[in-house]
Amino acid sequence: MSQFINKWNKPKGSSLGDRIKEAMKPTGPLKPRLEQAIRSIQIQIAKLEAVSSKLKDRDSKIFNKVVGSITKHDMAHASIYANELAELRKMHKIVTQAKLALEQIVLRLNTVQELGDIVVTLTPAMSVIKSVKSGLTSILPEAEREISEISGLLGSVLVDAGQIGGYTINFEAANEDAEKILNEASAIAEQRMKEKFPDLPTEIPEPPTAESESLS
Repeated sequence: MSQFINKWNKPKGSSLGDRIKEAMKPTGPLKPRLEQAIRSIQIQIAKLEAVSSKLKDRDSKIFNKVVGSITKHDMAHASIYANELAELRKMHKIVTQAKLALEQIVLRLNTVQELGDIVVTLTPAMSVIKSVKSGLTSILPEAEREISEISGLLGSVLVDAGQIGGYTINFEAANEDAEKILNEASAIAEQRMKEKFPDLPTEIPEPPTAESESLS
């Protein structure tokens, strides 16, 4: 137990062995490294929120162009704008899903108290972050490096925790947990997209005729 407490809170000495290990991989007490990872993930969440806001503004402008083109019976341009809007909404869903998944990881990491918690929590978290990075690469290339750094930091914490506590990592259970997190994030993202963004109009309503006006 004392070994874990030292690893969890206290900074390490500067022996030759420590310096060699430090040169090979990120080292240090586990808790500060975990807190650093959480802060880095929260920064990514804030960036994704900013991207989401910009995409929403862009969506509104393109949607108005679609409606304007249909109103003018300019279906050629309406189709172009509609396709652009569809692609934009796909991007927005990916960003929203990534943000929701990262928020779930932060919630889980904040509950970590013991070595066993680290192994159980970080193993699926690594899979989720890898999936998030893969989804965002084509949309936000600059996020790849930052998320890779987070993944590396969490990986080093996971390896050290496993070595200290002698835990065996259950990758099968971790993958199932990671898939559950991603599926829930995808479902929520889909629902939010439906709530936030109106469906595209497919046609212009016919103007009322004199006969219909007299009936009303």
